Amino acid sequence: MEVSFEKEIQQLRLGAGETFHGEGILAITKGLLESGVSYIGGYQGAPVSHLLDVMVQARELVAELGVHVEACSNEASAAAMLGASIHYPLRGAVTWKSIVGTNVAADALANLASPGVTGGVLMVIGEDYGEGASVVQERTHAYAMKSGLLLFDPRPDLQNMVDMVKHAFRASEASNMPAMMELRIRACHMRGSFVCSSNRKPVISTLKPLAEPADFDYGRLAHPPSTFLHEKLKTEQRIPAARNYILANQLNELRGGRHAGIGIIVQGGVSNALLRALQDFGVADAFGDSEVPLLILNVTYPLVHDQIAAFAADKDAVLVVEEGSPEYIEHEIASVLRRHGLATALHGKDMLPAVGELNPEAMLHGLAQFFARHLPAIDVQPVRSQLEATATRRQQLAVQLGQSEWPAVPAAALPARPPGFCTGCPERPVFSALKLAQRDVGPVHVAADIGCHSFATFEPFSLGHSILGYGMSLASRAGVSPVMRRRTVAIMGDGGFWHNGLLTGVQSALFNGDDAVLLIFKNGYTSATGTQDIISTPGKANKAMAVDKTASLTATDRTIEDTLAGIGVKWLRTVHSYRVSTMRRVLREALTTDFKGLKVIVAEGECQLERQRRIRPWLEALVARGERAVRVKYGVDEDVCNGDHACMRLSGCPTLTLKDNPDPLKVDPVATVNDGCVGCGLCGENAHAATLCPSFYRAEVVRNPRWHERAVDALRSVALRVLRPA
Repeated sequence: MEVSFEKEIQQLRLGAGETFHGEGILAITKGLLESGVSYIGGYQGAPVSHLLDVMVQARELVAELGVHVEACSNEASAAAMLGASIHYPLRGAVTWKSIVGTNVAADALANLASPGVTGGVLMVIGEDYGEGASVVQERTHAYAMKSGLLLFDPRPDLQNMVDMVKHAFRASEASNMPAMMELRIRACHMRGSFVCSSNRKPVISTLKPLAEPADFDYGRLAHPPSTFLHEKLKTEQRIPAARNYILANQLNELRGGRHAGIGIIVQGGVSNALLRALQDFGVADAFGDSEVPLLILNVTYPLVHDQIAAFAADKDAVLVVEEGSPEYIEHEIASVLRRHGLATALHGKDMLPAVGELNPEAMLHGLAQFFARHLPAIDVQPVRSQLEATATRRQQLAVQLGQSEWPAVPAAALPARPPGFCTGCPERPVFSALKLAQRDVGPVHVAADIGCHSFATFEPFSLGHSILGYGMSLASRAGVSPVMRRRTVAIMGDGGFWHNGLLTGVQSALFNGDDAVLLIFKNGYTSATGTQDIISTPGKANKAMAVDKTASLTATDRTIEDTLAGIGVKWLRTVHSYRVSTMRRVLREALTTDFKGLKVIVAEGECQLERQRRIRPWLEALVARGERAVRVKYGVDEDVCNGDHACMRLSGCPTLTLKDNPDPLKVDPVATVNDGCVGCGLCGENAHAATLCPSFYRAEVVRNPRWHERAVDALRSVALRVLRPA
């Protein structure tokens, strides 16, 4: 049972004049349909996953409009979809996560931007930058500059964001430049409203297909000598056309103010944070009105040089508020001022933080310095006093905690709580088995990967020496394996396997005859991004035919194993993830066998989230019909538990926790299993595999028991009362 987006899909049906209420990324999705797109594709990833998830489930709606929707195998295949708009007046949109996705798509983007596009195209990029980020801290801006792409960075307001989606397609068509729109986490998940327009059926669609292909035109290929002309077209025609469109349609917002001697140029995506910071100085209000002149850049590439120069011409100083480094925008503005012969003082990273998210607090120090130097009429002392008081409170707390300085997380105030696997996750027992296997063969180099399994880098496992990219774990150990006394282990999920791992890792290892171990988690989905289906996801027919609803369904699909065997993998084992002893034995065999070459272990166990979504409605339906329903639960016999907690160091399950020892003669707390247990059995498996204390027990919680079960329970109760001491 997949996550349902039924309510979100209904929002996408709103017509002209109706008001949309919801998240920013869903508003962007509605803007795409209102723009008349012919096709939508992409690769899932936070914070833009909902866009593709909703579109995939909105089959009826997209069929009515004639829009083709495709879930792509990776970001490169998504970017390559945009090739449809090189020759044909098709509007297309794709989406992916952040700079890491753009890196994967870079080859296709360069070859798309060279000939340019006829139909407007838009790439919606989840700019995963800042405090809530889950990837390397880099920016998409460099790709827009190097390849000649329009880059939109809309002010976080739903109406403005939707308007910019529509302008992005028009600007793309007016300039023949592909367009990108970067959306930060806060913009994607902010909630608001906007007035809708009607969805537009594309001129060319699955309902109105093209009659004939375009005539052959060598000039539309990214191939020499055409590429030499393309370079000139970018500079001499496309970028000027884009600037003309930006200026004519006033895409960048000018907000006047009475302090005309200074000005602030800000990226649209961080403009709300800037306005909030300005409120602390009393020069802005909650409605976005500022007494300091602002130039809000909803389009950050290309910059309109004449607009920048006109804004700065009558000002003594300008502050550029740009998030992250390098300061691409600030450098370009400095060139603009110099070329226009302007003596306006320019500030930016000399006053603002060089790296990190520009939240209001981060801006206050820089704004205070800027105002103190160039606008003494503003009293900055109250803000500075506020900042000093905050710093003093933090330092006092640091002293109380015995720290030399303010820690990122006060250790004594908050318990350490790193991210971890879900309760019952089938990947946790595999890492327990890997820890046990290393007791037998010694420490091994573990090449980790992007995905849920990267949580094993945290305690209690602490496994993983490197993470080089999605699906690249096997490739990343290629330089390590030859210089290691023991074999290396590469960790990869089934999502990473299909995304990149099959070609960059498995194919390369086989070609070079590498002697290594690859551990693939086959949980049935691309789980870390929201349990989207992949090619090896068990089919709906198999799910419906499953007799035992509580069993894992990953065994119903052999796509990964068949693929590995088909390309020449000779040593291949498939092991149920929860069988810790068996997995330990197979890992030990893989690390010590005389077989030279790639050894692949497929750890098979359905994603626990999807499993629970599948079985819970089934169990509830049984109970509602008055039928017998059984839920397995594990527990710890507190009289047997010796309190050494080895089970926790080997498991890390969040439902395996501590409670006070009921024995007054014992000091150490005992282990206990709370009500969050999903009955995966890992605790018992670990106890058996590692020869731990026999304190774990398995219980069955029976609802609507049969008559003979009630009778047996009654007899047991009588016997317990008789045997219990008075």
